[in-house]
Amino acid sequence: MESLLKFVEDEFVAKKEFPQFSAGDTVTVYYEIKEGEKTRTQFFKGVVIQRRGSGSTETFTIRKMSGTVGVERIFPVNMPALQKIEVNKKGKVRRSRIFYFRGLTGKKARIKEVRS
Repeated sequence: MESLLKFVEDEFVAKKEFPQFSAGDTVTVYYEIKEGEKTRTQFFKGVVIQRRGSGSTETFTIRKMSGTVGVERIFPVNMPALQKIEVNKKGKVRRSRIFYFRGLTGKKARIKEVRS
């Protein structure tokens, strides 16, 4: 049964090419929004908190600060509305899921940048 699901995912799910990114990276995600008959492109820039899942069920969570309120959004990798993902900064973190980042404020909320 699992091999059948994997076969269907590989054959019928359209894969998009996105750059490699992981937890701690600052990314900008461009996605399409439909309002009535109009469509527009909106972006969401923030720090990747986690990547989870695999194949067609893979998702990633991005957190940004909007004023003093933290806003998180979960994006499926295979979402048809995703247009592109830009990696702005590569961050150096020691975990794959940085949920502790939610409790940090001010200078403690900085992530060390990896220069490449």
